[in-house]
Amino acid sequence: MRAFARGDIDGFFGLALDNLVQLLVLATLCQTVLGFPEELIAGRVLPGAAVSLLIGNLFYAWQARRKMIETGRDDWCALPYGINTVSLFAFVFLVMLPVKLSADAAGLSDGAQRAWRAGLVACFGCGLIEFLGAFVAPWIRRVTPRAALLSTLAGIALTFISAGFLFRTFAHPLIGLATLAIVMLTYFGRVRFRGGLPGGLVAVLLGLALSWTTGLAPLGAPPPSGVVWQPPVPVLGELWAAFHEGYATAFFSVILPMGLFTLVGSMQNLESAEAAGDRYSTRSSLVANGIGSMVAAGFGSCFPTTLYIGHPGWKAMGARAGYSVANAAFASLICFTGWLSWIAWAVPIDAGMAIVLWIGVMITAQAFQTVPRAHAPAVVMGLLPGLAGFAAYMGKAGLRVAGAGTPDGTAFSPSMLTGFQGADIYFDGALRLEQGFILSAMILSAATVCVIERQFVRAGLWCAAAAALSALGLLHAYRWTPVDTVIDLAPAWPWVEAYVVMAALFFIARWVTVPNEAKP
Repeated sequence: MRAFARGDIDGFFGLALDNLVQLLVLATLCQTVLGFPEELIAGRVLPGAAVSLLIGNLFYAWQARRKMIETGRDDWCALPYGINTVSLFAFVFLVMLPVKLSADAAGLSDGAQRAWRAGLVACFGCGLIEFLGAFVAPWIRRVTPRAALLSTLAGIALTFISAGFLFRTFAHPLIGLATLAIVMLTYFGRVRFRGGLPGGLVAVLLGLALSWTTGLAPLGAPPPSGVVWQPPVPVLGELWAAFHEGYATAFFSVILPMGLFTLVGSMQNLESAEAAGDRYSTRSSLVANGIGSMVAAGFGSCFPTTLYIGHPGWKAMGARAGYSVANAAFASLICFTGWLSWIAWAVPIDAGMAIVLWIGVMITAQAFQTVPRAHAPAVVMGLLPGLAGFAAYMGKAGLRVAGAGTPDGTAFSPSMLTGFQGADIYFDGALRLEQGFILSAMILSAATVCVIERQFVRAGLWCAAAAALSALGLLHAYRWTPVDTVIDLAPAWPWVEAYVVMAALFFIARWVTVPNEAKP
């Protein structure tokens, strides 16, 4: 029962590289998109993220060691664990960025601080949902079709992750396409480099070399200091104040589905581990996962953690429990000492963006690969609201580039819709779908699955749920601010009526229709 096996070395490089990319991405987004000051990123966000990675990785390593002792088997592989990529992007662009833009438009000087507090609420809420969901997980799996859950994730992955990084890939083609080729060879082509070098490591090293050769790196001036001890500090007062500011209600339509997706995704990863021969307790694994995210928020991180896909791969390369412990130590070292700022200075995000692009592609592909073939139309239906949300984001960004929503420009207003409609673009529809698009995607996809299976009453119930959410203002209700459109917790009556009509049509379908072909 060795604490560290030879295969843990390969496992560590793969998992540590994955977590390093996530930390670089979140640090870059916090700085460039959200405008967080360096002291907030290095002093609160990164130490908080490291605490959650430390707790989770050590727990899952202990869990694997305990199984080894209980069963007498020495081949148990710890569950891989790290920062949730999908929630990272969702909380940056759908929670924190709107808060910052609204604060900036109102002339407030603490927009970054407000955005950070909103992120704390979202992270804590996501963890709480998974913690509570650990006790009702079987019921959630029974009532929600897999296509509905995976296609909603795929909509975010295809747009905010894959499309965004694809644009950047072709903006810096030498680095972007060269590293993409490495990722395609190792992950899609399923080949290994001689000498056992991990493909992700080769891609990052090549991207780093090309970045320095072409002048894309280093990024600005070096960090002002070397190793700076940044211990984690509890921020429970800030978290409590953030709940009182109403962020939990304002972003409920983002927090709830992201928590549910994390819950269901973790359950699927547990099933994958069991299929590989390692059966872990569902309840304790999900409880630990939820606690990790809540602890992250309590120490200043806005980014939930989750069980990673790929346990059978880590197990096949010989990883056991040691790789998880090593990953916890690595994450703590670079976050508590300030080394990540040096890595961010020397390693541009372009060096590792092919890996993130691959993650988005695989999430999207999984939505089609792991559902029944007949449910493919439901996956497509689940993708569409995410595409609409991304189109709304891109459209509003274009308006800001043109000067709208700036102190010297035109304020955002309903009059803008006239120009879009003149170009045959119904931008109001995109803005309606943007509000709560994660819930819209889930509901439309679930209803489509039910219709495909001719479970018309269940399809009607999903539409009735959409009507209820619209009546609460969690779907399709928005209001204009000088710089953005934001959720408006007021009844969206036209959409309530439309969903009620849909529900009624599905409820009576069994009496007014007859099958015209065999059920798929």
